[in-house]
Amino acid sequence: MKTLMLAAVMLVCGVAFSQGPESDFLNPLGLARLKDYSSFRASSDNRYVFSNDDSKRIMPGETLVLADLAGPGMVTHIWVTIADNEFAWPRLLRLRVYYDGKKTPSVDAPLGDFFAVGHGYEADINSMMVRDSSFGRARNSYWPMPFHKSCKITITNEGNRYARNCYYHVDWRKYETLPSDIGYFHAYYRQERPATAGRNYTFLATRGRGHYVGTVMSVIQSQISWFGEGDDLFYVDGAIHPQIYGTGTEDYFNDAWGLRFASGLWTGTPVAEGELVGARLTGYRWHVPDPIPFRDSIWAGIEHSGWTANPDGSVRSGFEERADYFSSVAFWYQDDVNEGLAEPPYGEARLPLGNARQIAVEDSLSEITTEKGTASVQRGVDWGKDLLSFKAQGKGAKINIPFDVAETGKYEVVAEIALAPNYGDYEAFVDGKPTNVDWRKPATSEIPLPGQPVYHNYLPEIYIGVVHPLGWFDFAKGKHTVSLLCVGKDERSAGFDIGVNDLVLERLPASAGAPEPATEMQLMPQLPDSVPPAPEGTPVFRGQPLAAYLEKLRMASSENRAELIRAIGSFGEDAAPATEEIASALRDSNPRTRVLAALALKAVGRGAVTAVPELIRSLGDPVDYVRASAASALGATGAEAAVHPLVERLSAKGEEGLVVSAAASALGTMGPAAHEALPALERLLQIAHGSAAAREAILRIEGKPVPTWW
Repeated sequence: MKTLMLAAVMLVCGVAFSQGPESDFLNPLGLARLKDYSSFRASSDNRYVFSNDDSKRIMPGETLVLADLAGPGMVTHIWVTIADNEFAWPRLLRLRVYYDGKKTPSVDAPLGDFFAVGHGYEADINSMMVRDSSFGRARNSYWPMPFHKSCKITITNEGNRYARNCYYHVDWRKYETLPSDIGYFHAYYRQERPATAGRNYTFLATRGRGHYVGTVMSVIQSQISWFGEGDDLFYVDGAIHPQIYGTGTEDYFNDAWGLRFASGLWTGTPVAEGELVGARLTGYRWHVPDPIPFRDSIWAGIEHSGWTANPDGSVRSGFEERADYFSSVAFWYQDDVNEGLAEPPYGEARLPLGNARQIAVEDSLSEITTEKGTASVQRGVDWGKDLLSFKAQGKGAKINIPFDVAETGKYEVVAEIALAPNYGDYEAFVDGKPTNVDWRKPATSEIPLPGQPVYHNYLPEIYIGVVHPLGWFDFAKGKHTVSLLCVGKDERSAGFDIGVNDLVLERLPASAGAPEPATEMQLMPQLPDSVPPAPEGTPVFRGQPLAAYLEKLRMASSENRAELIRAIGSFGEDAAPATEEIASALRDSNPRTRVLAALALKAVGRGAVTAVPELIRSLGDPVDYVRASAASALGATGAEAAVHPLVERLSAKGEEGLVVSAAASALGTMGPAAHEALPALERLLQIAHGSAAAREAILRIEGKPVPTWW
């Protein structure tokens, strides 16, 4: 049956062509039929014969190219697994796909959300188009991505920590030719926190010709009770009324009477945390058996209405707009690259509540108190994570973890807790009060709320990364405490212990959870204006030429400069005329602007040679990932004047590993011109965190072949 469904996948995605994927499945002889395409894989595999280091590292701000393919061809499968230790990192890493040399990506979404799990969570999914396994750590996409000329797939680290291990496969086919009517695969992320009063939430509003094939929707509840009475709506080709009009949120995801954890071929709910304040949900719906075609335009979205309650918990309404937090990824095929969509938010602006302070609890070991057990620190567990470890004597053991609140306000508290073969079952308390518990009964339920949730932490292997929202709290400035109380263990567990990776505080606006203001509903959805075509041969990013972004940059406020520098960097070598403006941003007070400026200059490459003095100055920036980005940019310019400053930086006492590696790689990029760096690179071979980059740099500088498999 699954084989027949795969046939439907290929048909509706518009990739049926002679001897292509369609013929593999349409009849019993399909797989046996000889093929006229060639199969290839781009991967993170280390080309060096004597190395098993098959992963890549992505420093903050850096973009890793997974594949840069020449067509005609089609990507058939992407697999990726990553070790990272930053809160909600699947939201902070950004996946983009570019076709046919365009500056504007056709796929632009957080890595986790693209693979159908929102909020920066990891979770298993077993669907036709996406399969996530190993507790969500192994992500697989089977969306067909055909292209005529080229396809470039990238991951950008928009967080503040090093992504230390990124393994990936990109499987693809090379064809002699593709049909002229082939559609380009698109995916686009957007969010509203909270959803806008008076307007339905938009998955996609765009112009062009194509067909809509999927939605991933994520929600954080800002009020108790059932949020999901909203109907899905699809307006096609400027229609006044929706051609497709649903009956409720759970119905759109093909469930009923609420949503609960599920994983199916075309629909599923990998995250479902109930109806309390702060509860999270993610659902996916693949319109593969039922694509929604459009010739001129499409507006796809959903109402954000549901049950609401009065302060005493009684029902106020069974259908009323709510101020919940929405985010989504829309999936569709289109006849050309879409230039008309706004740039998605950057990095931490995509975090579940827009900000996060990650607290390394192991660093406060001296302030931690325990009952019936002892606390210690375990370093470098599960690919480089540090744990606060509590060895508990049994039921009733307790650990109290203090944390500081810098400013009075409303906060969400999140605990990242490990799983292991010797871990027990625990309840959590904040300042001695039960967590994630509301005395009010959800308005849609006749059953009282369950008591204190129990976190079951047994697993036959070690896994670090389970995210537990503990609730929303009003905190006064000063010290507060999270306590974990052992209430038992799984019969298979070898102990009652627990390990805590981090606590996370996310500050909420004072209005969070407030009822929607009464507004007149805007029934007709809004479509974006048509993007006027640029002159022939003019590079554009999201429909606008470089000159338009430079004009905006000259008038921009400080908070908007980072976004504009990032857009200018998207022009790559074509941004050379903007070198002076980009270089000036290396002195910006915002480190994000500085790192984006360095990376934009790296993208310009040799055309940015006039920025070398500013980049050399930035090697002394107080932020490590700005220093690393400046080093990489200097290597891309090829300027010999940068050799000595780079040698000084990689030799600096106590320098961070990511900076040392970036400086070594930059020197290798320069080749024989960096000959004076050889003694420093030879010394670096004795240091683990710089040896791999130093070894390759030495070979390149000496002009020797790098021993590879090809």
